[in-house]
Amino acid sequence: MSSPERIFKKELCDDGLLSLEKLDRASPEMWPEKIPGITDFIAMSDTPICTPAPEWTNGLSREDVTSMLELSKLSHNGVILEVKNIYDDAYQLGVHEAKEMTRGKYLGIFSNAKKK
Repeated sequence: MSSPERIFKKELCDDGLLSLEKLDRASPEMWPEKIPGITDFIAMSDTPICTPAPEWTNGLSREDVTSMLELSKLSHNGVILEVKNIYDDAYQLGVHEAKEMTRGKYLGIFSNAKKK
């Protein structure tokens, strides 16, 4: 290689590597926090996050809550059918209760209670 070619290649390499970009800025955040400082707050805690039960669940058993969740998954027509079944059960219970009350009257169960 001759001397002028070396000088040209050296200038080409030097100019090709030259960057005018300033690197004194911070990197952009790829996934910013939705709530600023939440990751620091969670890191401070040694225990898992525990949410208290809502007030409307006070007095309800686990079975009650499970039943409510099952009902919430039903479609519109499914809820209507479930309500109809509840009405039918209530009607049958009323019929059975009326029969038992009549039976109790014939056996004289209620008249003894009034005399005492």
